Amino acid sequence: MRIIIVSGLSGSGKTIALQTLEDLDYYCVDNLPFKLILPLAREILASSDIATPAVAVGVDARNFIDELHRFPATLAELRACDLDVEVLFLQAADKVLLKRYSESRRRHPLDLGSVPLAEAIRDERRLLEPIVACADLIVDTSETNVYQLRELIRVRLHETPREAMSLLFESFGFKNGLPADADFVFDVRALPNPHWEPQLRPQTGLDRDVIEFLEAQPTVLAMIADLCQFLEGWLPQFEASERSYLTVCVGCTGGQHRSVYIAEALARYFGEIRDHVMIRHRELNLVK
Repeated sequence: MRIIIVSGLSGSGKTIALQTLEDLDYYCVDNLPFKLILPLAREILASSDIATPAVAVGVDARNFIDELHRFPATLAELRACDLDVEVLFLQAADKVLLKRYSESRRRHPLDLGSVPLAEAIRDERRLLEPIVACADLIVDTSETNVYQLRELIRVRLHETPREAMSLLFESFGFKNGLPADADFVFDVRALPNPHWEPQLRPQTGLDRDVIEFLEAQPTVLAMIADLCQFLEGWLPQFEASERSYLTVCVGCTGGQHRSVYIAEALARYFGEIRDHVMIRHRELNLVK
């Protein structure tokens, strides 16, 4: 039986993640106390109406504080019962959460009327630290719209068997900050920059002219070869440690040209030799 525990900061997309899993035929329950997860699992397993039960449980800072502190122990108890349990944690930058709450006019669950919103968000981060520490997959939704998040959940959680490691290559621009969900970060800003070619500036690393420009640069090809060799040697080590998800981020200055091209090249190379490879271009708002 597979159980996905979905947690995250309020406003980061937990509800969207649960709705997506529900559309994928997961039995979903939101805001369930941790101590009730195991009885729920037993009840579903005893039901003859579900052939291959899959459950998604939403938990957040509204749980009792002592239960939040006990989350690692509770998770260990669940896994000791031979349940296939994964933890998904959703987060976003403070300024993004503040903007989302301002636009929605909703009250933060920890805002009791006397606590500023920014302080409530900080308190929530602190309370959820035990869950973050146990998360199998952390997704930052600061630059992700509803449709991208739905696709990310579908591809990384639903279509990937639990025994296979999902590999995500993500391009980004350093000027917009590091991706919060990165496992590896590779800086390719030392490579020749198409931005300084007037005809290439408005294009991206997905366009033929930019691709031809970068393919003609020996240092670009050498960088790709080195990264492929490095990752090919180390990915099996992460799989051996029972990692389910790995995110490899490639960054250039703006996240438009070099990082996009190299992330595509890496995804293409590893997509030919392993399953469950996907790619995201953060600054282009593209997941595939």
